[in-house]
Amino acid sequence: MPLIWAAISGHGFGHAAQVVPVLNALHRLVPDLRVLLRTTVPPSFFKDRLSLPWDVSPVQQDVGCVQNGPLRIDVEATWREHHRFHSSWEERLQTEIEAMKTARPNVVLADTPYLALAAGKAAAVPTIALASFTWDLVLSEYVAPPSIDSRTTLQLIRQAYGEADLALRINPAPKMEIFRRIIDIGPIAEPAPSARERLTEFLELAPGEQTVLVGFGGIPLDSLPFNRLESLTEYRFIFDGSIPSGSRRFVAAASLPFSFKTLMASVDLIMTKPGYGTVVEAVALRTSLVYVRRYNFADEQPLVDYVHRYGWGVELSFDDFVHGHWEKSLQRVRSRSTPSEHILSATGADDAAMLLARYFSTTRH
Repeated sequence: MPLIWAAISGHGFGHAAQVVPVLNALHRLVPDLRVLLRTTVPPSFFKDRLSLPWDVSPVQQDVGCVQNGPLRIDVEATWREHHRFHSSWEERLQTEIEAMKTARPNVVLADTPYLALAAGKAAAVPTIALASFTWDLVLSEYVAPPSIDSRTTLQLIRQAYGEADLALRINPAPKMEIFRRIIDIGPIAEPAPSARERLTEFLELAPGEQTVLVGFGGIPLDSLPFNRLESLTEYRFIFDGSIPSGSRRFVAAASLPFSFKTLMASVDLIMTKPGYGTVVEAVALRTSLVYVRRYNFADEQPLVDYVHRYGWGVELSFDDFVHGHWEKSLQRVRSRSTPSEHILSATGADDAAMLLARYFSTTRH
């Protein structure tokens, strides 16, 4: 039975959200396909999302970034975790090589752990990177503490990425020069159907009351300025986190009988950081965004450009976000103008699946 080895970064859920539509599209082309998910992303994320048989092997694939909530990156801790990860690089690499030789996958797909690409090369398995950014691009923007040799770390990461047989660069993405061969593919988005009428009834919305989904991805947001925001009576906020008891403006997303993807497809506005999955799906849904930037993450500018080229978005400064000064940005995005260009079709999953399918034309035994 054909097998794909999917190595997925555990930094948030954005990488897994890119991989799932690709695997589903590939399953339509290779009906007897199985997938081994080599990742620390919780299995619950994949439940009800993947259409093909899957198993999870929870082995750390990379570090990503150490964050204090979704908007603050702890630069020093990030470098120290990379130093720790790489101090046992040879042992980690050998573990992956042996596991791949045992599993005998037809192809390794990595979004975007460089460990899997180096191991696949050594195990003589075809290796494909699926990428909207690479970790060397992220780290290159951060100054390492004096005790850490950042150049050696970056060299190891770039060398491992360079082992990939092919990279599929997902639109939108920054420029990538580390891969030997790159094919650009379309955006990856798999929006859920809208349940707007059901949501309106469930929340018992007043006429003209706007729904705002406040969600910042897989890294939890601990708190919001709830008291100040209670005065925004034109809005009902659905928060992907805990809310204070007795709140009239806020409802916890987890308390609603809708998945997060269904909520994205059903609300009037989305407030988030510029992360790949939320941005591309919001544009595909033609839903307006209010976004809070980090200004030190490699794929952020291409995503912001994408919003303003194909969708609708307004920036909310970090200070205004934490102090509850949301009203002006919410009003601005509601008076949105027509995008400058027609939305790009979200063909990325099918594009990637067509390219991956050739590795299964003759199943290995």
